[in-house]
Amino acid sequence: MAAPPLLLVTVFVAFPIVVAVAYSLGHVGGLNATIASIAREQHTVDAWWQQTFAAYGDVFADERFLRDLGTTVLVTLVTTVAVVLLAWVIALYLRMSDSIPAKVLSALAVVPMFIPVVIASWAILTFYAGDGFVRTIVQAFGGDAPTLGYTVVCITIGMVWTQLPFATLMIVSGVQGVPQPLIEAAADAGASFGRIVRSVIAPMALVPTVIAATFTAIGTLGAFTVPYFTGPNAPTMLGVEMAGYFTSFNLPQQAIVMAVVVFVIAAGFGALYVWANFRQAQDAGRV
Repeated sequence: MAAPPLLLVTVFVAFPIVVAVAYSLGHVGGLNATIASIAREQHTVDAWWQQTFAAYGDVFADERFLRDLGTTVLVTLVTTVAVVLLAWVIALYLRMSDSIPAKVLSALAVVPMFIPVVIASWAILTFYAGDGFVRTIVQAFGGDAPTLGYTVVCITIGMVWTQLPFATLMIVSGVQGVPQPLIEAAADAGASFGRIVRSVIAPMALVPTVIAATFTAIGTLGAFTVPYFTGPNAPTMLGVEMAGYFTSFNLPQQAIVMAVVVFVIAAGFGALYVWANFRQAQDAGRV
């Protein structure tokens, strides 16, 4: 029963990754022949057992790539932390309150899930641009607000806005799944709200939190639309930069090197996801 999805992943994910990595190591024949025929400044090898890391050397020697890599990692970390914190605040508010404001807040948190990313990116840009809503309102009262459009800050805001719904759904479900008798027992024993969160709710909602953080980080690492619309030309995130190297500069080998770097970083976050699922299976008694 597991064979069809595994075969699908192998054919459409694993195999293309192997082919792309081989091209980054200098193998320009076979399935890489077409792209190699139009590429500039590519490094090649003569035999299938040979490898060359010259393309990696070119990319890592480029200060522009290093700035973009730093920007990508920074935006990913800030976005992940901000999304997880906001999702936890919403989840705790919903757990401890059944009021209308709590329900409205939870509904607003998942609204971005139903708005196309292109439309959301353009809306965020116009909201924070030099002639956008924020500066217009502030200037109407005689003030002067900073222009956040086409900045790394604007990218981060956009990524938080687009990544929040999934994290909220995951963490809210985890927090709501904590048995009420455990919370009441801790409260009867004199535990404060903070102690209840640390000692009761957080440990039992750890797995959904890790899954939410993992998907947020991976989604931010490979983001293209939000940084493309809202960010500056330089530094920018690697999703935009590798697309530019591929289409504008005609340097597909270097673009694939950047993709490999993103894949390696994402694999680190993916390991957390695997651990979280294994931990969840252990708690359920399946392993």
